[in-house]
Amino acid sequence: MSRQPDCVFCAVIAGEAETEVVFEDEGSLAFLDHRPLFPGHTLLVPREHHVTIEDLPQEQVGPLFANARLLAGAVRTAMDAQGTFVAMNNVVSQSIPHLHVHIVPRRRKDGLRGFFWPRKKYGGPEEMAAAGAAIRAALSQG
Repeated sequence: MSRQPDCVFCAVIAGEAETEVVFEDEGSLAFLDHRPLFPGHTLLVPREHHVTIEDLPQEQVGPLFANARLLAGAVRTAMDAQGTFVAMNNVVSQSIPHLHVHIVPRRRKDGLRGFFWPRKKYGGPEEMAAAGAAIRAALSQG
C-alpha cells in the first residue's frame, strides 16, 4: 500500500491517529469526520494514497463507490435522516490531499446552505453547445 508520511488520512489508515472507524474492508476505510457538518458525517478513503479521483486506479473506482453507496444508506438510517449528501472535492476545497468521499446526513431545512454554489444559466444555446463539445473532445482524447 502506498503511503505518504505527512498525510493525516494515511496515519488514520495505519491506526496511528485516533478516530471513530465505522467501516473497513480491504480497499477502503470510513471514519467520522472530526469536524462534522452534522453528527454522523463520515469520510470514506481508499487505503492507498491517491490525491484525486483521477489518480484512483480504474479497478478501485467501483469498489470505492459501492462502499459510498452502502455508507449513504447506513448513515441515513443510523442518524434517522431523510437523506444524505455525498460529495468529493478534487484539489479545490480539498482540505486533506488524500481522496475522500463525504457522506453527510441531511434533513429538510437543516440549515446547510453555504455548502452549495450559486447556479446560473448558460449565456445561450451556443455557450452550452461549446461546453458540451469541449467535454466530448476531452473524453475522446482519453
